[in-house]
Amino acid sequence: MKPLEFIGLSACTMALTALGIDIMLPAFGELRTHFGLSADSAAPAQIISFFFMGQVAQIVFGVLSDRYGRIPILRVGFPLYIVGGLAAAFAPNITILLAARFVAGMGSSALLTTTFAGVRDRFVGDEMAKTMSMIFTIFLFTPVVAPFLGMAILKVASWQMVFLTPPLFSVFVFLWSLRLKESLPVDQRVKISWVNIVRSVKKVVSNKTFVRYAVISTMLFAALSSYVASSEYIVGNIYGKPDWFPWIFAGVGLLMSVCSFINSRFSSKFGARRSIKALLIAYGMISLVLFVFTILSPNPPQMLTFFIAVAFLMSINIAVEPNSSALALEPMGDIAGMASSVYGTLFFFIGAWMGSVISELTTRGVLPLVISFFILGLLAVILVFSERRTVAAAAS
Repeated sequence: MKPLEFIGLSACTMALTALGIDIMLPAFGELRTHFGLSADSAAPAQIISFFFMGQVAQIVFGVLSDRYGRIPILRVGFPLYIVGGLAAAFAPNITILLAARFVAGMGSSALLTTTFAGVRDRFVGDEMAKTMSMIFTIFLFTPVVAPFLGMAILKVASWQMVFLTPPLFSVFVFLWSLRLKESLPVDQRVKISWVNIVRSVKKVVSNKTFVRYAVISTMLFAALSSYVASSEYIVGNIYGKPDWFPWIFAGVGLLMSVCSFINSRFSSKFGARRSIKALLIAYGMISLVLFVFTILSPNPPQMLTFFIAVAFLMSINIAVEPNSSALALEPMGDIAGMASSVYGTLFFFIGAWMGSVISELTTRGVLPLVISFFILGLLAVILVFSERRTVAAAAS
């Protein structure tokens, strides 16, 4: 498989995660009615959180991919994603729907683990950051298109058909993935044993560079997931403009895609470390301005200004991720699968849990969301710049 096709396949595989979320957001209103939830219920946001929490399975799939290779785990991920998607579409109650979303999230975790590890097998350092940015640029068009696709489906069918679309698309991606060849040589595979697992996990979590950038990604993903889960409620209920939601969400997604593309060039020219520092400084400054603006404004703050700031924050957020993941995984070498799974577990499970807490608070207004952007951004800036002081102290 040539590099461009590999990037396209990797982007579509990762896009299954985005499609499994973004296409459903316009259906939350109909879903509330179907399950008898109140109009201001934030329960549909848990559909997003449970899907992300299913990513906890990455820790298992990472071990298995280091032992058996990337392709077998990829083959397991697709059926889990499809079965979970089908079960969610026909769930008789919200509890079963959430459980099915967790299963679909587990399938997504297998796909993401093998995609990240496969990229790491083929590229390293700044080249990996550039490749991941190109993959992100392609798959980030999903948030632009998905809400409109969800609304179009709702015009002619029910919310169940919206939920069926991701598993149906995954069948196409699965067939395409049959062209992909194994990227982990047999002589580099790690035997499964408690000793090897503990040794690998210890090696991963004891690496300060890995922990630093994994924590940065996790905090920023908490901010991102809280926005995604709350966006439909914020536009429709807090601002009372439900018809504007797909346009706002798509606009934010488009800017995210553009920013990811720019980052692919920026990181290639200046390197991942310099890029992430510049991005986080911008994130911190914008989040501070948004925080002050929200405090000084009536509740809610002016809609246009609020979403312009959020669009830039989310765009910077998604541009940070390829640099952060590349820097975290760069020193991992032959345990890239385990490192990718630990990274993904922190990134998605803990980040989604934090995002779920923030989105619950957002039912009272946008201030909790704005505060989380500012605090998490500030902590990320402190972490990324403390690395320089740590290195300098070690050298002295």
